[in-house]
Amino acid sequence: MNNWATRLYPSTKVLFVLLVIVLGVMVPGYTFQYSIFPFMIIVALLSQCAGKFLSLFMKSIFVIVLFIFVIQVCIIKNGDEQSLFAFLHFSKIGLDTSLNMTSKIVAISSSVIWFFQVTSVKDIIYSMEKINAPRKMTFVIASTIQLIPQMTALSKTITDAQKSRGIETEGNVLVRAKAFVPMLGPLVLSSIQQIEERVLALESRAFSATGRKTSFYSVRKTVLDYILVILMLVGFIAYLWIGGKS
Repeated sequence: MNNWATRLYPSTKVLFVLLVIVLGVMVPGYTFQYSIFPFMIIVALLSQCAGKFLSLFMKSIFVIVLFIFVIQVCIIKNGDEQSLFAFLHFSKIGLDTSLNMTSKIVAISSSVIWFFQVTSVKDIIYSMEKINAPRKMTFVIASTIQLIPQMTALSKTITDAQKSRGIETEGNVLVRAKAFVPMLGPLVLSSIQQIEERVLALESRAFSATGRKTSFYSVRKTVLDYILVILMLVGFIAYLWIGGKS
């Protein structure tokens, strides 16, 4: 995927995410926060990643938002609750609390999901190295970002190996639970082995060397980066100015 969003410098996209986080927390109510989600869908469409964006959001954030909504509105007791069925009830206070809470989660998470859809790990590492960030911190951040995809790929490989040996891995919850336990051993041991291999690979590339490193790969800021940064800063200052006057 190669488009305007992927070509943006990582710091420009980080500034956008930070702006969404700050405004999501500072702006009162929940209308503005919820309006960020359709805006991010439009941005994802322009970035050619709308399918992955919506899929990841619905599989993760939507489930969390729905759980919080049900707990706050129907489970937690408030002074204005009205009984619906058995232990379930409806609370206007709970509804307002849920909307305020989930709106911030939706706004912040949608911008973060978009960021990782259009920003590669090597771009993040390169931009951190350009600002002379500590190498250990860079390695920790890169490893954390890559951890879930690596563990997912590794677990799929182990599951396929178990299937080839006749172990049932598909079916009801009990069958899946039985298949999950034998997978833990190879998964943990393979992860430890990968860590050792990664350490050896890093040392072979002079990870501990104190000298400044050069790189064949480079990411450069474009005119669009500077325009977007200026627009975001002007917009944020205008919000603070208008908010201060009101």
